[in-house]
Amino acid sequence: MVDTQASSTDGQLAVEIQIPRLGPTVDFATLLGVGGAFAMIAGAMMLSGQAAAFFDVPSILIVIGGTFLVTTISFSLGEIALAQGLMFRAAVYHTESPENAVGQALYLADLARKRGRLALQSVTEQLDEAPFLQRAIIMVVDGIPAEEVERVLSRDSEASFERHQRSAGILRRAGEVAPAMGLIGTLIGLVQMLGSLDDPSSIGPAMAVALLTTFYGAVLANMVFNPLAGKLERNAHIEATVCRIYTISAASISRQENPRRLEMMLNTILPPASRVAYFD
Repeated sequence: MVDTQASSTDGQLAVEIQIPRLGPTVDFATLLGVGGAFAMIAGAMMLSGQAAAFFDVPSILIVIGGTFLVTTISFSLGEIALAQGLMFRAAVYHTESPENAVGQALYLADLARKRGRLALQSVTEQLDEAPFLQRAIIMVVDGIPAEEVERVLSRDSEASFERHQRSAGILRRAGEVAPAMGLIGTLIGLVQMLGSLDDPSSIGPAMAVALLTTFYGAVLANMVFNPLAGKLERNAHIEATVCRIYTISAASISRQENPRRLEMMLNTILPPASRVAYFD
């Protein structure tokens, strides 16, 4: 929710609003899932007593290097670089729940109705960590018509959603390429093995390449790329919902509608268990 404080200065009422900081929030579900899965595999390797047998440099080069380069074919270098940071953002990212967004929007709508839209001028500087809401409030304060506010913010939200979906698509593509590179490595290892049947000492390393590349490809695809892509898509949908809440709220404030009506509109976006009763 939103904390407020009012103080009197030179006979005028100065309203201060304190927006909760939207700093990085650790997603323990991602950390537990990825870290726990790798820990289970590492534990199984150690219990077998042959953990070193699962490390092979040629297999790593084929799968990791090949996956990166083949994925680059489908995208630009800039998009690939962006995807590297997004993999980290899947675990540590700026998050805001739709319920909190509804609470903030209703407070701002109530403030604007009681003291006028210009009263929102004092809160814009505190919204640096919520740039979409900041832009929405600035447009309202500037007196831009509600239809234009809604149109501009909707396009901004759609563009942001498409960027997130495209970034998640990069990870999806990498999840498709990794098993394929593992299969290519398996074929390379089998060719080496069959070509060296007269030399028993070379059969072992060739078989290691054949098996470990498939192992590495399956691990990367099913334990890293595809799960993180799913998490990014989930975050993109949540962010799109928050942007939709702020878009509807900004247009409502611009039209000077009753905040109680806005509350009913916003609650239709939320699931029944998460609906907000701000004015009750």
